[in-house]
Amino acid sequence: MVGLAAAGLVVAAPAQAEPLWPGGPDIPGVPAIIPPPPPAPVVAPCDASARMCMRLSTNEAWLMADGRVTYGPTPISHGRPGYETPPGTFRVAFKREDHWSTLHHVPMKWAVFFNGDIATHIGPIEEQSHGCIRMTPEGAETTFHHLSPGDVVQVVV
Repeated sequence: MVGLAAAGLVVAAPAQAEPLWPGGPDIPGVPAIIPPPPPAPVVAPCDASARMCMRLSTNEAWLMADGRVTYGPTPISHGRPGYETPPGTFRVAFKREDHWSTLHHVPMKWAVFFNGDIATHIGPIEEQSHGCIRMTPEGAETTFHHLSPGDVVQVVV
């Protein structure tokens, strides 16, 4: 008798349904008539030749291949007043997984140098730098593995 009483208390939850069309009604057991549209592609504000694109005004960066975004946007920070990160088109000169800045006496993990002593690397994105592009750990590591010496890096305002 206890088993029957317990079984009577179990109520089946209604099945989740897809809407018949985007924004349309949900009818359990009936598949969508019109599937939702695919997400819009992410577009970066750089040339198709860029392997990395950075926009200073929004503190965002993207990794690219054949003119299409493959990663991003990822948050960045850049040079403070008096140490501005210059816009332009550059080429990756070299990269070092564990670099030490002799100029500022700080570690630069996952450093990718693209404009003299300016590089992308891990750093606090809440603060501006002395010209480098600071990135989250994931963003800096992904950038490091994506770029090779000679690749095009574009910095736009």
